[in-house]
Amino acid sequence: MPHKLMQMQRAVHQAPVRRPVMLAIAGDSATGKTTLTKGLVQALGPERSTSICVDDYHRYDRQERKELPFTALHPDCNYVRIIEQHLQLLATGQPILKPVYDHGTGQLTRPQLIEPRDFVIVEGLLPLHTTLTRACFDVTVYLNPPEEVRREWKIKRDTQKRGYSVDQVLAELKRREPESEAFIRPQRSSADIVVRFAPIAGRDDPPGTPLSAELLLRPTIRHPDLNGVLSKGDRRAIHLKLARDEDGRPVDALHVHGYAPREESEVVEKAIWSQLGVDVGDPPDTLGKLDGTDRSEPLAITQLLLLYHLLEATR
Repeated sequence: MPHKLMQMQRAVHQAPVRRPVMLAIAGDSATGKTTLTKGLVQALGPERSTSICVDDYHRYDRQERKELPFTALHPDCNYVRIIEQHLQLLATGQPILKPVYDHGTGQLTRPQLIEPRDFVIVEGLLPLHTTLTRACFDVTVYLNPPEEVRREWKIKRDTQKRGYSVDQVLAELKRREPESEAFIRPQRSSADIVVRFAPIAGRDDPPGTPLSAELLLRPTIRHPDLNGVLSKGDRRAIHLKLARDEDGRPVDALHVHGYAPREESEVVEKAIWSQLGVDVGDPPDTLGKLDGTDRSEPLAITQLLLLYHLLEATR
């Protein structure tokens, strides 16, 4: 048996493969994970990036879950061991046969062959749930909007795209709350970057005012140096300050107001992009896109910062 194991190990290592850069984007339902991921894939190009959603690893379809004492947020409702196995394979450059969950119909469908490219972006409810999954990633992000913002997003998405009524969405949010508290929110403490899209605290802005972003940059990875560009002049719409995380640890807090003018945003974007070196060209002009042609400067800077970390990890 040891001889057979050695033969298998030799066969696996005969053809060396390049290890991709792995990014996790975790968060509760309707926190903007897919919007953030789509922008990154578009900026990198589909030939260089692979994205998957770990919500595809649900054990049960929507009809079966109605009879269960827990929701899709509970680890017991997901094939966590298979998620761990597949993330390890992707992190070492190996393909996987990923299950597929159709959010429109609530059914499990035909699995999909996934080949890892230079960058693998993994989004979903539980990508940072276990020690083993966390070990697969180079960069980790947690999306943390206020509950009232997330509620609005979820109602809009689930009624327009998934066939739910408003009352059904609100009832499901209430049912999921204990599991959000127990399994989703604890992943926040494992993230290198915590992103919060929200109205500016203390301001009574009218409806429709673009959301601002607060990015908590933890010292678990090396972030681009923004002190120089943000200390020059009076940049009230974009600023960086030292803050305390919820557990008391010091973090850099980057604030990007929703009304930040494009010219101010461009200065910060170029400051981030230039730290990658002289051969990277200009920042992608596809960043920050919402539905249609609307652009969000907070979203654009968030996506650019993540692009910086993905490209920096290749060097």
